[in-house]
Amino acid sequence: MSRIRVAIVGYGNVGRGAVQAVIEEPDMELVGVIRRKRSAEGVQPAELSRTKTASDIRDLGKVDVAILCGPTRSIRETACEILKLGINTVDSFDIHQQIPQLRKDLGNIARTHQAVAITGAGWDPGIDSVIRAWFVAMAPKGITYTNYGPGMSMGHTAAVKGVTGVRNALSITVPTGMGVHQRMVYVQLEENADFKEVERNIKQDPYFAKDTTYVSQVDNVESLVDVGHGVLMERSGVSGITHNQMLRFQIRVNNPALTSQVMASAARASMKQKPGCYTMIEVPVADLLRGDVDSLVTGLV
Repeated sequence: MSRIRVAIVGYGNVGRGAVQAVIEEPDMELVGVIRRKRSAEGVQPAELSRTKTASDIRDLGKVDVAILCGPTRSIRETACEILKLGINTVDSFDIHQQIPQLRKDLGNIARTHQAVAITGAGWDPGIDSVIRAWFVAMAPKGITYTNYGPGMSMGHTAAVKGVTGVRNALSITVPTGMGVHQRMVYVQLEENADFKEVERNIKQDPYFAKDTTYVSQVDNVESLVDVGHGVLMERSGVSGITHNQMLRFQIRVNNPALTSQVMASAARASMKQKPGCYTMIEVPVADLLRGDVDSLVTGLV
């Protein structure tokens, strides 16, 4: 069977992880990395010395799947452009409340151009979404609390970096229990930027508006960065008429590494779906894995 030809779009923390993940998959071939035009034409990082880079995915030849590793707010536009070329896309879009509409919009484009999109394919939303679904299957009545962190949120950090006056930033998620969180934001400002204005714009951003957010100005953000993260999900529910079913799922992870690995697995799954857009709870688990179904059943059931 021919290998899946994968392109990586964007080369930040997640893009680097996606390159590594795809290279390690025996059934995949990394055909290239899409970077901004200035980056693609400049001096390349040493680890990309043997990888083709371009600013346009059409310059890479045949591509089966594009793994989109740019900021969440760039995903809609990028996915639409690539789906119209008949290329599958996988992204880790992480604004939860916007995913239903994005799924519909990308689905319409994907079906028109005989392509597949898998959206929200990170670890949350993504794998954690699947666990939440299984919690409901096991205890249909009840409440699930998702507690993130403590750790660096890539989506929130990218959002802060997009605020006018911010040179560099770090957003750390701190769980306070029962699904409630605080955001600890550290910003390194551009010269002459007004801290109070930057702070106000951050707190008004939809990423932060619903949480208690503390913003601090620092001289050097890089000295604070640790990409570790994690989640603790707990559900107390009812199975049939039996109460007090206590369910728990917990992980501690390297955030970009896990996100990129999930997207690589979703890239494989995209090759097995009918045209349209899917979230992770709609994708059969076996489709994420390498190997035939009979072998998977033998080894995992």
